[in-house]
Amino acid sequence: MPKTVVQEYERAVIFRLGRLIAGGAKGPGLFFIIPCIDSYTKVDIRTVSFDVPPQEVLTKDSVTVAVDAVVYYRVQNATMSITNVEDSNRSTRLLAATTLRNVLGTKNLSEILSERETISHYMQSSLDEGTDPWGVKCERVEIKDVRLPVQLQRAMAAEAEAAREARAKVIAAEGEQKASRSLKEAAEVLTEAPAALQLRYLQTLNTISAEKNSTIIFPLPIDLLQSFMSRQES
Repeated sequence: MPKTVVQEYERAVIFRLGRLIAGGAKGPGLFFIIPCIDSYTKVDIRTVSFDVPPQEVLTKDSVTVAVDAVVYYRVQNATMSITNVEDSNRSTRLLAATTLRNVLGTKNLSEILSERETISHYMQSSLDEGTDPWGVKCERVEIKDVRLPVQLQRAMAAEAEAAREARAKVIAAEGEQKASRSLKEAAEVLTEAPAALQLRYLQTLNTISAEKNSTIIFPLPIDLLQSFMSRQES
Protein backbone atom coordinates (compact mmCIF):
# COMPACT_ATOMS: atom_id res chain seq x y z
CA MET A 1 0.00 0.00 0.00
CA PRO A 2 1.64 3.30 -1.09
CA LYS A 3 2.36 5.89 1.56
CA THR A 4 2.44 9.64 1.21
CA VAL A 5 3.87 12.41 3.35
CA VAL A 6 2.49 15.92 3.65
CA GLN A 7 4.35 18.83 5.22
CA GLU A 8 3.40 20.70 8.38
CA TYR A 9 1.82 23.48 6.31
CA GLU A 10 -0.16 21.12 4.07
CA ARG A 11 -3.28 19.00 4.32
CA ALA A 12 -4.42 16.17 2.05
CA VAL A 13 -8.08 15.77 1.04
CA ILE A 14 -8.68 12.12 0.07
CA PHE A 15 -11.46 10.77 -2.15
CA ARG A 16 -12.25 7.05 -2.29
CA LEU A 17 -14.14 6.03 -5.41
CA GLY A 18 -15.20 9.64 -5.79
CA ARG A 19 -16.51 10.04 -2.26
CA LEU A 20 -14.84 12.05 0.50
CA ILE A 21 -13.53 9.70 3.16
CA ALA A 22 -14.56 10.23 6.78
CA GLY A 23 -12.28 12.06 9.14
CA GLY A 24 -11.61 15.11 7.00
CA ALA A 25 -8.25 16.16 5.62
CA LYS A 26 -5.13 14.19 6.55
CA GLY A 27 -1.84 15.53 7.74
CA PRO A 28 0.64 16.60 8.58
CA GLY A 29 2.81 13.50 8.43
CA LEU A 30 2.42 10.08 6.87
CA PHE A 31 -0.78 8.50 5.51
CA PHE A 32 -1.62 5.58 3.23
CA ILE A 33 -3.73 5.45 0.07
CA ILE A 34 -5.14 2.54 -1.90
CA PRO A 35 -3.90 2.52 -5.51
CA CYS A 36 -6.52 2.98 -8.26
CA ILE A 37 -9.19 3.61 -5.62
CA ASP A 38 -8.02 6.63 -3.68
CA SER A 39 -7.12 10.07 -5.04
CA TYR A 40 -5.97 13.03 -3.02
CA THR A 41 -5.29 16.73 -3.35
CA LYS A 42 -2.77 18.67 -1.29
CA VAL A 43 -3.88 22.02 0.09
CA ASP A 44 -1.44 24.68 1.34
CA ILE A 45 -2.77 26.29 4.54
CA ARG A 46 -0.14 29.02 4.82
CA THR A 47 -1.10 32.67 4.55
CA VAL A 48 -1.15 33.90 0.95
CA SER A 49 -0.96 37.53 -0.17
CA PHE A 50 -1.88 39.02 -3.53
CA ASP A 51 -2.27 42.45 -5.06
CA VAL A 52 -5.70 43.53 -6.20
CA PRO A 53 -5.25 45.12 -9.65
CA PRO A 54 -5.96 48.87 -9.81
CA GLN A 55 -9.70 49.39 -10.04
CA GLU A 56 -11.24 52.39 -11.81
CA VAL A 57 -13.94 53.46 -9.34
CA LEU A 58 -16.57 56.19 -9.62
CA THR A 59 -17.03 57.60 -6.13
CA LYS A 60 -20.27 58.77 -4.60
CA ASP A 61 -19.47 62.39 -5.51
CA SER A 62 -18.79 61.44 -9.18
CA VAL A 63 -14.97 61.44 -9.11
CA THR A 64 -13.05 58.74 -10.98
CA VAL A 65 -10.12 57.31 -9.01
CA ALA A 66 -7.82 54.31 -9.44
CA VAL A 67 -7.41 52.28 -6.25
CA ASP A 68 -5.39 49.14 -5.59
CA ALA A 69 -5.10 47.01 -2.46
CA VAL A 70 -3.35 43.97 -0.98
CA VAL A 71 -5.17 41.02 0.60
CA TYR A 72 -3.86 38.38 3.02
CA TYR A 73 -5.81 35.13 3.40
CA ARG A 74 -5.35 31.47 4.27
CA VAL A 75 -7.24 28.21 3.94
CA GLN A 76 -8.64 27.24 7.34
CA ASN A 77 -10.72 24.25 6.14
CA ALA A 78 -9.00 22.23 3.45
CA THR A 79 -12.01 19.99 2.82
CA MET A 80 -14.39 22.88 2.16
CA SER A 81 -11.85 24.61 -0.09
CA ILE A 82 -11.86 21.52 -2.35
CA THR A 83 -15.47 20.36 -2.23
CA ASN A 84 -17.35 23.71 -2.12
CA VAL A 85 -15.53 25.73 -4.79
CA GLU A 86 -13.65 24.83 -7.95
CA ASP A 87 -10.66 27.13 -7.37
CA SER A 88 -10.63 28.86 -4.01
CA ASN A 89 -7.60 31.04 -4.81
CA ARG A 90 -9.01 32.43 -8.05
CA SER A 91 -12.46 32.90 -6.53
CA THR A 92 -10.99 34.85 -3.59
CA ARG A 93 -9.06 37.15 -5.94
CA LEU A 94 -12.13 37.90 -8.06
CA LEU A 95 -14.27 38.52 -4.99
CA ALA A 96 -11.64 40.90 -3.56
CA ALA A 97 -11.61 43.02 -6.73
CA THR A 98 -15.42 43.14 -6.82
CA THR A 99 -15.68 44.01 -3.13
CA LEU A 100 -13.15 46.82 -3.54
CA ARG A 101 -15.21 48.43 -6.32
CA ASN A 102 -18.50 48.00 -4.46
CA VAL A 103 -17.22 49.45 -1.18
CA LEU A 104 -15.46 52.46 -2.70
CA GLY A 105 -18.46 53.23 -4.88
CA THR A 106 -20.44 54.13 -1.75
CA LYS A 107 -17.80 56.57 -0.41
CA ASN A 108 -16.95 60.17 -1.18
CA LEU A 109 -13.45 61.12 -2.29
CA SER A 110 -12.70 62.77 1.05
CA GLU A 111 -13.76 59.60 2.90
CA ILE A 112 -11.54 57.42 0.70
CA LEU A 113 -8.53 59.63 1.38
CA SER A 114 -9.07 60.05 5.12
CA GLU A 115 -10.73 56.77 6.22
CA ARG A 116 -8.53 54.10 4.67
CA GLU A 117 -8.32 52.06 7.85
CA THR A 118 -12.09 51.98 8.28
CA ILE A 119 -12.60 50.97 4.65
CA SER A 120 -9.95 48.25 4.98
CA HIS A 121 -11.67 46.75 8.04
CA TYR A 122 -15.04 46.82 6.29
CA MET A 123 -13.57 45.09 3.23
CA GLN A 124 -11.95 42.45 5.43
CA SER A 125 -15.24 41.62 7.15
CA SER A 126 -17.08 41.49 3.81
CA LEU A 127 -14.47 39.22 2.24
CA ASP A 128 -14.36 37.00 5.31
CA GLU A 129 -18.12 36.57 5.18
CA GLY A 130 -18.08 35.83 1.45
CA THR A 131 -15.24 33.30 1.55
CA ASP A 132 -16.34 31.48 4.73
CA PRO A 133 -18.34 28.83 2.78
CA TRP A 134 -15.16 28.09 0.81
CA GLY A 135 -13.10 27.40 3.95
CA VAL A 136 -11.02 30.54 3.41
CA LYS A 137 -10.18 33.03 6.16
CA CYS A 138 -9.46 36.64 5.13
CA GLU A 139 -6.88 37.92 7.62
CA ARG A 140 -6.08 41.43 6.44
CA VAL A 141 -6.88 43.97 3.73
CA GLU A 142 -4.87 47.12 3.10
CA ILE A 143 -5.50 49.89 0.56
CA LYS A 144 -2.15 50.62 -1.07
CA ASP A 145 -2.65 53.68 -3.24
CA VAL A 146 -5.36 56.07 -4.40
CA ARG A 147 -4.47 57.74 -7.71
CA LEU A 148 -6.37 60.86 -8.71
CA PRO A 149 -6.64 62.37 -12.20
CA VAL A 150 -3.97 64.99 -12.97
CA GLN A 151 -6.53 67.76 -13.48
CA LEU A 152 -8.11 66.99 -10.11
CA GLN A 153 -4.70 67.05 -8.42
CA ARG A 154 -4.04 70.51 -9.88
CA ALA A 155 -7.47 71.74 -8.80
CA MET A 156 -6.96 70.45 -5.25
CA ALA A 157 -3.49 72.04 -5.09
CA ALA A 158 -4.91 75.38 -6.29
CA GLU A 159 -7.71 75.15 -3.72
CA ALA A 160 -5.26 74.41 -0.91
CA GLU A 161 -3.02 77.31 -1.98
CA ALA A 162 -5.99 79.69 -2.09
CA ALA A 163 -7.03 78.55 1.40
CA ARG A 164 -3.51 79.20 2.73
CA GLU A 165 -3.44 82.67 1.18
CA ALA A 166 -6.84 83.46 2.67
CA ARG A 167 -5.66 82.39 6.13
CA ALA A 168 -2.51 84.53 5.73
CA LYS A 169 -4.59 87.59 4.81
CA VAL A 170 -6.86 87.06 7.79
CA ILE A 171 -3.88 86.77 10.14
CA ALA A 172 -2.31 89.93 8.66
CA ALA A 173 -5.59 91.82 9.04
CA GLU A 174 -5.92 90.72 12.65
CA GLY A 175 -2.34 91.89 13.30
CA GLU A 176 -3.04 95.31 11.78
CA GLN A 177 -6.20 95.60 13.86
CA LYS A 178 -4.29 94.85 17.06
CA ALA A 179 -1.52 97.28 16.06
CA SER A 180 -4.02 100.09 15.40
CA ARG A 181 -5.57 99.53 18.81
CA SER A 182 -2.15 99.73 20.45
CA LEU A 183 -1.37 102.95 18.56
CA LYS A 184 -4.69 104.41 19.65
CA GLU A 185 -3.93 103.59 23.29
CA ALA A 186 -0.43 105.07 22.96
CA ALA A 187 -1.85 108.29 21.42
CA GLU A 188 -4.27 108.61 24.30
CA VAL A 189 -1.42 108.28 26.81
CA LEU A 190 0.70 110.87 24.99
CA THR A 191 -2.27 113.26 24.87
CA GLU A 192 -2.67 113.07 28.62
CA ALA A 193 1.07 113.79 29.21
CA PRO A 194 2.55 116.30 26.69
CA ALA A 195 6.02 115.89 28.22
CA ALA A 196 5.96 112.25 27.19
CA LEU A 197 5.73 113.34 23.55
CA GLN A 198 8.94 115.37 23.91
CA LEU A 199 10.67 112.35 25.44
CA ARG A 200 9.51 110.30 22.49
CA TYR A 201 11.03 112.90 20.14
CA LEU A 202 14.35 112.67 21.93
CA GLN A 203 14.27 108.85 21.82
CA THR A 204 13.63 108.97 18.08
CA LEU A 205 16.56 111.36 17.56
CA ASN A 206 18.79 109.06 19.57
CA THR A 207 17.80 106.12 17.39
CA ILE A 208 18.43 108.04 14.17
CA SER A 209 21.83 109.32 15.31
CA ALA A 210 22.94 105.79 16.23
CA GLU A 211 22.49 104.74 12.60
CA LYS A 212 25.01 107.40 11.38
CA ASN A 213 22.56 109.15 9.06
CA SER A 214 23.64 112.38 7.37
CA THR A 215 20.15 113.89 7.51
CA ILE A 216 18.12 114.34 10.66
CA ILE A 217 14.48 115.45 10.56
CA PHE A 218 13.45 117.26 13.71
CA PRO A 219 9.69 117.68 14.21
CA LEU A 220 8.45 121.06 15.47
CA PRO A 221 5.34 121.47 17.57
CA ILE A 222 2.42 123.02 15.72
CA ASP A 223 1.77 125.40 18.63
CA LEU A 224 5.20 126.99 18.14
CA LEU A 225 4.53 127.67 14.47
CA GLN A 226 1.14 129.15 15.25
CA SER A 227 2.72 131.61 17.68
CA PHE A 228 5.12 132.88 14.97
CA MET A 229 2.27 133.21 12.47
CA SER A 230 0.20 135.25 14.92
CA ARG A 231 3.10 137.66 15.51
CA GLN A 232 3.55 138.24 11.78
CA GLU A 233 -0.14 138.99 11.34
CA SER A 234 -0.07 141.52 14.16
